[in-house]
Amino acid sequence: MVSPSPFLPDRAERLARAVSDLRLGLAVAIGGGDTTWLAISAERADPGRLDAMTETGAAHLAVTARRAETLKISVYDGDMARLSLPRAVDRAWLGGVIDPANDLAQPMKGPFLALRGGDAAPSRAALLLLRKAELLPAAIVAPVESVPEGVLRISLSDMAAVSQTTLAHVVSARLPIAAEVNSALQIFRPDGLGDEHYAVVVGKPDRSAPVLTRLHSACFTGDVLGSLKCDCGPQLNAALRQMAQAGGGVLLYLNQEGRGIGLANKMRAYSLQDQGFDTVEANHRLGFDDDERNFGLGGQILRQMRIGRIKLMTNNPRKLAAFDAEGIEVVERVPLWVGEGDFNRDYLRVKHERSGHLE
Repeated sequence: MVSPSPFLPDRAERLARAVSDLRLGLAVAIGGGDTTWLAISAERADPGRLDAMTETGAAHLAVTARRAETLKISVYDGDMARLSLPRAVDRAWLGGVIDPANDLAQPMKGPFLALRGGDAAPSRAALLLLRKAELLPAAIVAPVESVPEGVLRISLSDMAAVSQTTLAHVVSARLPIAAEVNSALQIFRPDGLGDEHYAVVVGKPDRSAPVLTRLHSACFTGDVLGSLKCDCGPQLNAALRQMAQAGGGVLLYLNQEGRGIGLANKMRAYSLQDQGFDTVEANHRLGFDDDERNFGLGGQILRQMRIGRIKLMTNNPRKLAAFDAEGIEVVERVPLWVGEGDFNRDYLRVKHERSGHLE
């Protein structure tokens, strides 16, 4: 038996490549059963690839159930819908279907023919990869008899690794910060899909006692620019100050911008909020769930840091549940309500009323 080449990508590496290719607008071949399917991002498809995908008349557009609900499309596949596409797809029409920017100006986009039966698994896999690519979750999918040379192939069994991210410690270095000069930054890198994540060790936390901890998601607009539309920047700074005052703590900084949908989609959501939709409604119209983040990554980091008991600074019950699932004991929840103002009052109300954030 011939051993596989050590230079060939493993399953996690193939998925990372698939996400990168889709982000570039390239096609990915998804195999399962007797049929292989080509999938491309509807958002990134150029005219040539769009024409090639639809020329046989067998292509369809896959969208999430969230987007289908907005468009009043019948959902027969549970968490998604598949729409039959004609041989010549008008790009303006396609853009209107996948991007909610002009939904209010152009509410009538149908009629839509939703497909029933058949294998929806390849389309579901394509949507999941597009989410990981932080693109709009809308895929053009078509069966092919042969895969074009150079197109990456993945199998449906490969998809099991999408949610199995394992983080590895890369480096730690002293980093004086304004809140506490005796601080350090640790970097954790995934084995395949995803971004690096960070742990800021503030002062000298006593690891024999519950460690004051904050799980914070990246927010370029709030943390860096001082945006008044959210409370992220004030929460970040308040957490660091409280850790310094307590003699030590750990701030876990996860690169999951915009509740996990990425900065571009977050700005799309902001644009929809300008039209009158709240945070949750905007995410749904884009095709995303309320929150796409994976808080379990924070538990992975703490285990590697050999921290098993914490006092968690949060108002979000999902974070409490995520640490419990990762075997981290939350001894105490420390509320963190700061930064309310005229521009984010409705945003904070929605977090409390619709996302279940605690007082």
